[in-house]
Amino acid sequence: MTAIRFALLAPLALAFTLSATLAHADSDRYTLSPAYVQECGACHTPYPPALLPKESWQRLMGSLDKHYGTDASLDAAMRKSIGDWVLAHAGSGKRARSAPPEDRITRGDWFIREHREVPKAAWSRPAIKSASNCSACHRGANEGDYDEDGISIPR
Repeated sequence: MTAIRFALLAPLALAFTLSATLAHADSDRYTLSPAYVQECGACHTPYPPALLPKESWQRLMGSLDKHYGTDASLDAAMRKSIGDWVLAHAGSGKRARSAPPEDRITRGDWFIREHREVPKAAWSRPAIKSASNCSACHRGANEGDYDEDGISIPR
């Protein structure tokens, strides 16, 4: 009886795992590492690693002492922990086919295409400041939620 139950349940478990993986690939919600949120989110929106390919994350993690003009160095243990996590969750699909210029998410083809309806002047509004300030419009960005239902562009 146990062998029959396993034979029936194993394909269902595989199907669930595959559908969950595929659904996440195009999801607008991301699970963020608490260490990543604490360290990286202290200075900026903790961007979902899926928005950049591995090679971008390798460069970023390898040059934290010169992180876009700021020294964002981490101790070795934290650098390894966060580095391993971002590489494990780096993008490989349509949102991160190739590294954007300067490894900036906001300069990637997907980001530009997804935000094409946002008026250019909106990016310089005092409440937004720049395209990299995701949480200005995506209310749940700091928790990894980029669902369109949660968007509110400040005036």
